[in-house]
Amino acid sequence: MGLEPITSARISARHGFFTRHGGVSTGVFAALNCGYGSPERPELIAQNRALIAGHVGVPPAHLFSVTQTHSADVLTITTPEDITAGTKADAMVSSGTGIALGVLTADCAPVLFQDAENGVIGAAHAGWRGAFHGVLDATLEAMRALGAREITAVVGPCISQKNYEVGPEFFETFFDENPDYSRFFIPASQEKYLFDLPSFALYRLRQAGVAQAEWTGQCTYAAPEDFYSYRYSQHNNLPSYGRMLSVIAR
Repeated sequence: MGLEPITSARISARHGFFTRHGGVSTGVFAALNCGYGSPERPELIAQNRALIAGHVGVPPAHLFSVTQTHSADVLTITTPEDITAGTKADAMVSSGTGIALGVLTADCAPVLFQDAENGVIGAAHAGWRGAFHGVLDATLEAMRALGAREITAVVGPCISQKNYEVGPEFFETFFDENPDYSRFFIPASQEKYLFDLPSFALYRLRQAGVAQAEWTGQCTYAAPEDFYSYRYSQHNNLPSYGRMLSVIAR
């Protein structure tokens, strides 16, 4: 089975929300695990990332990712010298050529950005913390600093509302920030709620001025044969889980 990335017609740049299909990983990590944080042989992860780099048309050394910390920090990459191993951030933007930006997820929302006319791309890792604290807004600001104006954004596969149960303290964090955020929750049981991460990400994008934004519609938790899911691995007592890579290149 080859690579099976999910793509969007809204993005003209080479890109893909890569699934778990088409790589060389085995066992619980089968098959396209791209996260060096996984307890898997690093050479297999490197092979998987090289397959993706080839798919989007860049050398493996020009497929960049960062050490993600659920922050709102954004890294601007103009040349390969702008990033070193272990750089901490949760989003990247670039107007350079021959560069691919990649973010890792396993339930959080990967978001790819493009201003095709002005040649600016971006990629963000948006879990609830990052989205709440403004990683998407910060990514757009960094793209605009590079000259972007008409930005398109696509939210990739992530956990959907029906599978994202949270406690009352989670709900209160959002409600205390903005009572209007209650629209992204529905009651699940006594003192439990279901949170709509993709809708919240789209809301933040639109509030920040992105007119063209969509979610690809796939739930990572609901399709373990296609996606890695942290929550699914926890609920099913799996020993570990892989990470998917979502990439955009120019």
